[in-house]
This record gives sequence, structure tokens and C-alpha cells, in this order.
Amino acid sequence: AWYLVWLFLMSWTPKCLNRWRVFLFRCFGAKIHGRPFVFPSARVYVPWIVEFYRSACLGPNCTVYSLGRVILRERCVISQEAYLCGGSHDFDSRRNPLLVGDIDVGKDVFIGARAFVLPGVTLGDEAVIGAMSVVTKDVAAKQIVAGNPARIIGQRQLHED
Repeated sequence: AWYLVWLFLMSWTPKCLNRWRVFLFRCFGAKIHGRPFVFPSARVYVPWIVEFYRSACLGPNCTVYSLGRVILRERCVISQEAYLCGGSHDFDSRRNPLLVGDIDVGKDVFIGARAFVLPGVTLGDEAVIGAMSVVTKDVAAKQIVAGNPARIIGQRQLHED
């Protein structure tokens, strides 16, 4: 049912109908705190285990493969075509069982275009993930990481505008 709702009632809507999209997420059990922004083309696979906070933004064509719980905290930005992947497989087993992990995106985090975040990762407040990076482990608050696998390349220095 969720896929049909996304396909017919969300994916084609203009940007200005964000309240409608957030309403539909709420109807399907997503926890909504404040008013996040979700681009029409953003895909969320299991909305009832996703939590959105005030001013969190899911950009164009990004994917939240929410097999585990996903938390998008205040003012985080998930840029275009980024992929938050809540599931993988245990390749050390012949049966390749499914592994599920939660993803926690902290306040004021910026995830660059086409970045990939693996299951079980926590991104600390104000962290920056470079475009096309692959994040395999937790990122501390204010760290800037980039690459495949993502490595620390700096520290974020925020200033008041």
C-alpha cells in the first residue's frame, strides 16, 4: 500500500505540497516532530520506522532504505541521490543472512550528493559527509569525512550568519 501511495499521491507532486507529503508519512506511521521537508522524488521504503525532526530535508532522488530505524534530526540535509541503507548481508555465512542496522543522522548534519551510509552508522551533530562518500562507521560531531571508505579530512567550524 505504501508504494502505491508514494507512486500515485507523492512522487509527482510539486515541491509546494510538502505538507501533503508529510501528512502521508504521518498516516503511514512515521514519527514527525515539527515540519521536515521531503522532495517528491525522495524514496522511503518503510516509513513507520522513520523519525523526522524539524527542518530535516530529504533531497531529490535520495533513498532511505529503512530496514532498521532511521532518525533524521533537526536541520539535517540529505542531498540529491544520497542513499541511507539500513540493511546488508553477512557475507561470512554461506546463507548470507540479512543484517539490519539503525541509522541516526544528527542535528545540522550535511550529507553530500550520492553519498552512501551503511547500516548501524551514527552521524554526530554538525558532521559533514562529502559527495559520493561511503560511510562505513560512526562519524563524530563536527567531523568532515569524504572518500570510499570515508576518512576524516577536517573539522567543521560553524559561524553565525
